[in-house]
Amino acid sequence: MTFKTGLTAFALAIGLGFTAAPLLAQTATTPAPATETAPAVGDISIGQADAKVKIVEYASFTCPHCADFHEWNWAKLKADYIDTGKVQFTLREVYFDRYGLWAAMMARCGGEMRYYGIVDILYSTQREWVNSEDPNVIVGNLKKIGRTAGMDDASLDVCMKDGATAEALVKQFETNFKADGVEGTPTIFINGVKHSNMQYDELKGLLDAELAK
Repeated sequence: MTFKTGLTAFALAIGLGFTAAPLLAQTATTPAPATETAPAVGDISIGQADAKVKIVEYASFTCPHCADFHEWNWAKLKADYIDTGKVQFTLREVYFDRYGLWAAMMARCGGEMRYYGIVDILYSTQREWVNSEDPNVIVGNLKKIGRTAGMDDASLDVCMKDGATAEALVKQFETNFKADGVEGTPTIFINGVKHSNMQYDELKGLLDAELAK
């Protein structure tokens, strides 16, 4: 998927539904106003911090190509390289739409220990949870995933109504996206070198070449 420029952080976080449309099923809500100090948001990584190879993937939770990349690569990548200490992996969320942003907020609600498990569910069930034109249905689907990961409705409601965090996440995304010259998803950086979508054999070859240096 290719990113459409021209959307400000405020427009994406607020204009796409955080005030005008009900965020949570059956409930019209207004997010808490942004405070003077923006909430702390940042990358969530998995794997050894001192790993020889660093992977950064730019991906949207609503991008079918990203779901394909995850299906082709994630289980093997995690078992062969991340869990063995060879690779540190960082997902940088891309927000093409409000649904991808809400999914990211839900995933982050679970904390760092549960984040990548929730990411796995979001991609493996993407066709199911995005399969509606009704925002309330989408949010209800995301809350079901959150409950599967051990969260309760009260904590999910608080997280997914947090307009200040939403805006901070979008600003972070826009800054990183522009700085790294990303034009679409998925985009993968391996030790700083940009690559596009690929299957596992190609990814494995690139990783092994880096590890052999």
